[in-house]
Amino acid sequence: MGITEITLNNGKKMPILGVGTADFPLPPPEVVVKAVLEAIQVGYRMFDTAALYGTEPALGEAISQALDLGLIKSRDELFITSKLYSNDNHADRVLPALQKTLKNLKLEYLDQYLIHWPVSIKPDAVLFPPNPADVVPMDIKGVWTAMEECQTLGLTKSIGVSNFSCKKLADILAFAKIPPAVNQVEMNPAWQQGKLREFCKANGIVLSIYSPLGAAGNMWGTKSVLESKIALRWAYEQGVVIVTKSFNRGRLQENLDIFDWKLTDEDVQKIAAIPQARANEGLGYISETGHIKSVEELWDGEI
Repeated sequence: MGITEITLNNGKKMPILGVGTADFPLPPPEVVVKAVLEAIQVGYRMFDTAALYGTEPALGEAISQALDLGLIKSRDELFITSKLYSNDNHADRVLPALQKTLKNLKLEYLDQYLIHWPVSIKPDAVLFPPNPADVVPMDIKGVWTAMEECQTLGLTKSIGVSNFSCKKLADILAFAKIPPAVNQVEMNPAWQQGKLREFCKANGIVLSIYSPLGAAGNMWGTKSVLESKIALRWAYEQGVVIVTKSFNRGRLQENLDIFDWKLTDEDVQKIAAIPQARANEGLGYISETGHIKSVEELWDGEI
């Protein structure tokens, strides 16, 4: 069975399973290019990057090579997502940031552009790890209006957010002319996001998830999830879009084997009993003396 698609609130279709390109430390470009080409060969068509990841140029090179090799006939066969980082979360910096991303990717448009975090930092700040002293108030209406302009100009087919709480989504929905199509967040059996899933479903926002296996290799990862096929199948059964991260061809192939079976009642009960904890708390933005003073404040109590 191939990868199915979900229809976004703007009528655009998005594959429900894709490949992320975030890794730390940053992998050599040739590693990313090879992984993306292998992913295309085994059937993936959705790829996720971000300005922060440093993998936009390598993904762009992989897309060029895929076209040259005939692995795809057209760029339109792919669904490409990138993200606006916190240093560009300022109304006058959104469009230039997207234009830079498109140049990195050697593309004329994105399929999806997301606000990476609901936080603004000074434009000249060190990007990673962020310094809480560099966090400044975010003009969400100004930033979102600039995101809407990016879609109106045709530079991205869809716009959305990442790491946004129900409250922060509601803030955008209160004034948005174009509502977010997607909210990309951490979600897996160890952080099931029940409240956020219900809110997004009620408001026509697709939930896209990172760390579906717990991201044990990342700095914020957890090992308290079930083995991969069960965790990915569980996510699929929740009706969300899944962004996996693997540069291993065998694992990329294995991750496709989640569509033609169902979890047992016992599996569902085991997953429901897993203790819940957010792994990626965004601690780099938080300081008692800074603009965001607590985890509770950043996530609006959704922890």
